[in-house]
Amino acid sequence: MIADAPHDPASVVECERRIVNAWPAPSTLLIGDWVVRFANGYSGRANSASPLKPEAELDDATLELIEDFYKADGLPPCVRLTPLISAATRERILARGYRLKDASFGLIADLDGKPPEVEPALQIEARPSRDWIAGVTSHQIGSRRSETKLAAIVERVRLPAAFATLFHGGEPVAYGMGVAERGMAEIGSIVVDAGHRGQGLGRRMVSGLMAWARLLDCDRAYLQVDQTNAVAIGLYASLGFRRLYAYETRILE
Repeated sequence: MIADAPHDPASVVECERRIVNAWPAPSTLLIGDWVVRFANGYSGRANSASPLKPEAELDDATLELIEDFYKADGLPPCVRLTPLISAATRERILARGYRLKDASFGLIADLDGKPPEVEPALQIEARPSRDWIAGVTSHQIGSRRSETKLAAIVERVRLPAAFATLFHGGEPVAYGMGVAERGMAEIGSIVVDAGHRGQGLGRRMVSGLMAWARLLDCDRAYLQVDQTNAVAIGLYASLGFRRLYAYETRILE
């Protein structure tokens, strides 16, 4: 069971705005209070419209405009319904027939008191190497196995970043990344080789990225996790992460 963080709309805004920079889409539009992103179908966050301020609204004409952009790319229109969306706009989107694709939690953790020591087995690079990209995509399914599409996102990161590979017995067994911006670090893309799961490698990876964030003077870390991923949620809770907010990703087919 993961604990709830204190209700803090300002922190939700801080996380949602930083996500745009930590996971940059190849093409991005700012339309009113919304950011609309396109990444050739790779990743939900990078192929969706998201509100960037509290009580963000979309009228019918603007929503139709956004839908047309996605349809022109051969993608289903996709909207993230976070706590920043106005109630009226949420109802407007649901009334248009958007169906639930997935639901996630935004988690946050305080880093004060975390030791800023990265274990030697964790290799951290400032830029994504071809080996790192290949390693991450080899553990994905569907369109997320595309090295080209992943590279189009991670090679655009301009903030201080950590592209991490955890080695065991000389072999890479887990991957992850972190991006630091103004005292907060996003942690994401955590994957562990199927043959080495259950050995605490995911914990070591996330702990290592939290330590890296402390080295960059970050006092908070945040991440997003699927609400059905009980194993990951349990891991993050044991590392001090708390639930800041919940959101849905919905698509129109």
